[in-house]
Amino acid sequence: MAKNDKFIALGDKVLAAVAAAKAASVEQALAADIDGQTVAALIEDQAATIGEKIELRTIARVEGEHFEVYLHRTSKDLPPQIGVVVAYTGDDAETARGIAQHISFAAPLYLAREDVPAADVENERRIVEEISRNEGKPEAALPKIVEGRIGAYFKQVALLEQEYARDNKVSISKVVADAGITVTGFARIKVGA
Repeated sequence: MAKNDKFIALGDKVLAAVAAAKAASVEQALAADIDGQTVAALIEDQAATIGEKIELRTIARVEGEHFEVYLHRTSKDLPPQIGVVVAYTGDDAETARGIAQHISFAAPLYLAREDVPAADVENERRIVEEISRNEGKPEAALPKIVEGRIGAYFKQVALLEQEYARDNKVSISKVVADAGITVTGFARIKVGA
């Protein structure tokens, strides 16, 4: 269906309306105006015409100086299933594209460790401390073990902490520094998620 001309036209129209409304949430996007009707109403009308269930589930707003877009196909017979937009400053589009490809694979949730909500970090800290205690780790060693495991958590969820997929001996923060670029934001959207 994603190759259907009516669906593509609908997508383009919805994108223009959502961008014009500067929507920052799905609710705001669905309430955006298109020729006197809401995006939600247009999608509902077009779904009936096209004969498919169509729903706007996720939006992401990425602002920046330059952008690199990467669309990843999980099957060569299907349209791309994962889309990534990377916003950056600097002049190395090739490295920015490599970072976008990395994001499609590694699925970070945040740009930097400082962006991870404190409540999430504290919850993770509580979990790894409990796991470490249950493993019988010595009490004196617990703080160091917990901090090591929290560091591993940041490598999972924060882009700049991750090991680069193309060279796992360097972090993303080193790759971007060496390239003279600064990643200022990103969005990763997966079809059906």
